[in-house]
Amino acid sequence: MSGTQMLLTIAISAGVTILTRAIPFLLFPDGRQPPAFITWLGRLLPRAVMAMLVVYCLKDVSFTASPFGIPALAGVAVTAALHVWKRQMIFSICGGTVTYMLLLRLMGAA
Repeated sequence: MSGTQMLLTIAISAGVTILTRAIPFLLFPDGRQPPAFITWLGRLLPRAVMAMLVVYCLKDVSFTASPFGIPALAGVAVTAALHVWKRQMIFSICGGTVTYMLLLRLMGAA
């Protein structure tokens, strides 16, 4: 890829990123209420994305061979419990990840 092509690629990527960030502010300026559908999507999508991520994380877990999915299920459970308890996303994610990695190492070493 030539230098001109690289600069053009970067410029297009930056322009598209700025545009996608600006569109909501252009469509729904201060004081203007978004349509009910957009509000509904705003409430629904975070939960839907989290559900898809859980399914994606567990899709390749083998529940028939050691460690029988215990590290993955424990990681999901700890993440959910910490989030319900503290409502701090980074705390929940880190706690679940640490649990998963520790169990994976401890059960894999056995």
